[in-house]
Amino acid sequence: MENTTKIIFPYDQSLVKELPLVNKDDIENALQTAQKLFNDQSNWLPAYKRIEILEKAASIMNERSEELIHLAISEGGKPYKDSKAEIIRAVKGVKLAAEHISQIKGEQIPMGLTEASLNRIAFTTKEPIGVVAAVSAFNHPLNLAVHQIATAVAAGCPVIFKPSSNTPLSGLALAGILKEAGLPDGWVQVVLCDNETAELLVTDSRVHFLTFIGSAKVGWSLKSKLPAGTRCALEHGGAAPVIVESDAAFSEMIPDLVKGGFYHAGQVCVSVQKIYVNQEICDQFVEQFSEATSKLIVGNPFDKTTDVGSLITTKEVNRVEEWVNEAIESGAKLVTGGKRISDTCFQPTVLLNPSEDAKVSTNEIFGPVVCIYSFTDREEAIKRANALDVHFQAAVFTKNVDIALEVSKKLNATAVMINDNTAFRVDWMPFGGRDASGLGMGGISYTINDMTREKMTVFKSKYL
Repeated sequence: MENTTKIIFPYDQSLVKELPLVNKDDIENALQTAQKLFNDQSNWLPAYKRIEILEKAASIMNERSEELIHLAISEGGKPYKDSKAEIIRAVKGVKLAAEHISQIKGEQIPMGLTEASLNRIAFTTKEPIGVVAAVSAFNHPLNLAVHQIATAVAAGCPVIFKPSSNTPLSGLALAGILKEAGLPDGWVQVVLCDNETAELLVTDSRVHFLTFIGSAKVGWSLKSKLPAGTRCALEHGGAAPVIVESDAAFSEMIPDLVKGGFYHAGQVCVSVQKIYVNQEICDQFVEQFSEATSKLIVGNPFDKTTDVGSLITTKEVNRVEEWVNEAIESGAKLVTGGKRISDTCFQPTVLLNPSEDAKVSTNEIFGPVVCIYSFTDREEAIKRANALDVHFQAAVFTKNVDIALEVSKKLNATAVMINDNTAFRVDWMPFGGRDASGLGMGGISYTINDMTREKMTVFKSKYL
């Protein structure tokens, strides 16, 4: 009997679709197909063709944006207005990939600088790295697929894409659109499989590059099993600390941080989680932040007024509830929220001064919970913000340029936002974690560059 996976609408747990899972033989066939395409350079897609395909794909995606929005909501549960923003970003991401193809280039290497290098001209070119294995996460089902699939197409690499088993439909739709746009068979293969089968794929010696978006535990484990020569990029999570100084502008800061904390019910790797607020303004901050939080509309993601939708599974609701209760029992003050609304939704929650040992302080929450900590000494707050082994994006709110630059320098993060929330991202900027939060930098152009490798040609002639 064929193994299948059920795609469930997270909000009401209704069945969206049931799809077959591939087995080890299917993975072997996918690897053989990809390797055969790459090994014969006559199959390689010229740059102009890759540009045509991606531009056509972006056009089709734009025409079907409403359909893609509904597909993403049905499998991921992100509210309509946020899913719409994701699909707009995904279209732009495909366009960015097409535009960057013209920037895949080498350079001349100077010769004649020593007697031994006379009569030579040398230059580098960029080639596709080879077969790409891409493992994706559930929280941005179309945009993440674009960052892993469209980039591979742009670089000229065959890609085998393993979406999250919760949200495979958007990735399948993207693959179908690329084929419709003219991408030949085999260049994008989507495989739905269990974790054991996925490990067989990514640790195969025929894979030249692994792009992984997901849990740190799985990502670092896979990296340790990669064969010699396989390059990888890992994107995990963080705890997104924010430092709020006493001169911060409340009118702009509060809505910005509320959005950054509760967007997609906090299921974002750079979601605002830990806010360190100067004691002088902490009471005022807590009051205004919690008041704005309590006004958020929780409900059906298809409703265009919904601010916060469901968590991806009931298991996640149970976990968030346990962590919040643990924090309260160990001394945190519950300011607002704190309760499950249903088996699939949890109230947007604000906790004040939880213990530094509580799970909400030491782990990525990945749920609609924001923790506020008061501080009197900024150096101490920065030290606490840097204390975990995960470091991704961070933020500081202040009108003082010196303080902004000082905190930005001292926070251990790959990106520090000044007077903006930690969840800010555009798809042409470098994006990724450091230390336990990941390896390498995402972002459309950065990923395309990662999926290429340099070759140098040296030409010797007595006429040079």
